[in-house]
Amino acid sequence: MPKALETLVAAGLMSSLIFPVYAQVKAPILPGTGQSVQYDTEGKPLTASESSLYTGQDASFEATPLRYQDNGDGTITDLNTGLMWQKSHDTTKRNLTDSIAVVEAMTLGGHDDWRLPTIKELYSLADFDGELMKPKSGKESKPYIDTDYFDFEYDRRRPFAGAFWSSTVYIKGDVQNFTQHGGLQGGFGFNFADGHIKSYETGKFFDGTTIQKSDNMFVPGNYVRAVRNTTTLYDMDYVDNKDGTVTDQSTGLMWSKSDSGKRMNWVEALEYAETATLAGHSDWRLPNAKELQSLVDYEKVDFPAIDTTFFEVTPSQFESQQDSYYFWTNTTQGDFKHTAVYVTFAQAWSKKNSDATEYFDWHGAGAQRSDPKSGSPSDYELASEMASDYISIDNWVRLVRDAK
Repeated sequence: MPKALETLVAAGLMSSLIFPVYAQVKAPILPGTGQSVQYDTEGKPLTASESSLYTGQDASFEATPLRYQDNGDGTITDLNTGLMWQKSHDTTKRNLTDSIAVVEAMTLGGHDDWRLPTIKELYSLADFDGELMKPKSGKESKPYIDTDYFDFEYDRRRPFAGAFWSSTVYIKGDVQNFTQHGGLQGGFGFNFADGHIKSYETGKFFDGTTIQKSDNMFVPGNYVRAVRNTTTLYDMDYVDNKDGTVTDQSTGLMWSKSDSGKRMNWVEALEYAETATLAGHSDWRLPNAKELQSLVDYEKVDFPAIDTTFFEVTPSQFESQQDSYYFWTNTTQGDFKHTAVYVTFAQAWSKKNSDATEYFDWHGAGAQRSDPKSGSPSDYELASEMASDYISIDNWVRLVRDAK
């Protein structure tokens, strides 16, 4: 290296040690899920060569790796999205209103424009090599976030309660089964302990009335991880290609305009995508969890939660769990590897416990849950004192490929 250039490089390195260097991302890229292992229907690891049915799994594709820069001042820059994040998180759980106030008062890293992330921004941090282990297992849990860059602390009393707020409020309806003031208002969060999106009680009723102590209702609250900067990744800038496909210019992904027209289990869904030749293309796949969630229209006030001016939808009603509009991804759920991730484009049905019979929109359209990869729902009865999700197994498919 020429001596003059050597001097400039050395000066640049010295400067970066004195002053934080914030990465500039000119063209944001949708991050991958971080999933690195493929699993069979029983949750056992396998290699792509063991069966052609598994070649379409998340880990079989070279997705964009999770890439971050530690700015040395308590902030982390995502080199894919261009968003700047709070490295640590406050270990106090608050309702949504109080959380917004705390974030707006932050001056971390010399910046005063911190905010709560949208649910799509928050989900961009998800790392699906995570796994929440049962205390009795003696094994160490791994959060659904890159702990080489981000700090994370499990709730000591309830390790599974690791949800973080987003700013995205559920506007399509109330959640759970309360009737007072129009029911409960839900706000979306991602649980970095167990790897799910759901709506949580914000601390308000659906009509905007604040829940008071006299209402005798427990609002558990969530953590926060603040963000700043913006990204165009989630603009949903669609183009109808007039050949049965739609391109999202925000993410660079091409989608099938129609859904699969029928339900199928996960193994069938992988094969359906593997053999698809829509619009003359043979490289269709099941979307990974982040790709599919990028399609959710959280601002739409009715079902389904997708832009129906561009995308066609088979069901004509969304009234009960039998109408569930759940879509498969190619991503295995880390805690229960015999299940795969799905994203809901209508109600996310659940009930109070396994003995209850009535299902409600417990988690909201745009939630991310998981279903067994194959078999019958009766094979997977849940015995839980918590909310018990509706088990579908046969779900819908919307194909994706990289737009060239």
